[in-house]
Amino acid sequence: MNDFDFLHGSWDVANRRLTAPLGTAPDTWVEFPGHAVVRPLFAGGGNIDEITFPTRGHQGVTLRLFDRVTERWSIHWSDSRTGRLDPPVVGGFTGDRGDFFGEDTYDGRPIRVHFTWYRLGADAARWEQEFSADDGRTWQLNWTMDFARAGVSAV
Repeated sequence: MNDFDFLHGSWDVANRRLTAPLGTAPDTWVEFPGHAVVRPLFAGGGNIDEITFPTRGHQGVTLRLFDRVTERWSIHWSDSRTGRLDPPVVGGFTGDRGDFFGEDTYDGRPIRVHFTWYRLGADAARWEQEFSADDGRTWQLNWTMDFARAGVSAV
């Protein structure tokens, strides 16, 4: 139930995002900073974070909830550009890796979504997002976030 406790606190986030996921154009990546603050909910059974992208002019919110019956996490995302709560991805951790899957749409077509979380110690974590337009046969990595605890120097 406390799988995401490592994430509580303030983080500097290095983002790398594909500009046109699942497109026919060559892969072009953009990099931009973020700052996230993560707060616990329900004694470890959930958390909420707000991330600000200062060079992009918007914010995002993630709500993570642990289902005590299925013992799976659901991760919900919304951002200030849409004000919409996206469909959740659901999954869990094995060791220091968490895998979460869901269904969504991108540019009007149905896709599968995969989030991967990596716990990298007390002061670092990594998140990756992949999309699949062929029901999970192939995946395209389209966004990574490298988390460094705010106020902690990288070695």
